[in-house]
Amino acid sequence: MTIQETLEYHALRRLAHGSVSTQRTLAESLGISLGKTNALVRALVARRLVAVVTVRGNPGRTTAVYRLTPKGIVMKATLTHRVLLWKMKEYDQLQKEIDALACEAGAPDIRSLAG
Repeated sequence: MTIQETLEYHALRRLAHGSVSTQRTLAESLGISLGKTNALVRALVARRLVAVVTVRGNPGRTTAVYRLTPKGIVMKATLTHRVLLWKMKEYDQLQKEIDALACEAGAPDIRSLAG
């Protein structure tokens, strides 16, 4: 997975759960700049993965609300599957490394080291 795909996955996930209300909060939760977040959201909108709905807030003020489109829901599911496969592969590699280190430490049963 590329860094861009990872960012898109995390952005789609947060937008789907409604855990972000502004680009600023999305930027903070992703750990990236507001400018990069704006570019990411624009790209998601351009690809029709996210729709921007404008709602009226306080008098004289409007707020943008981001909603996943059906295409965005499919993309989120696809990216979720890819992330899961990637994490499982990473887990297997870590498990092999842990087993090798445990053998080097003379403790083939890793639980004996934790105690």
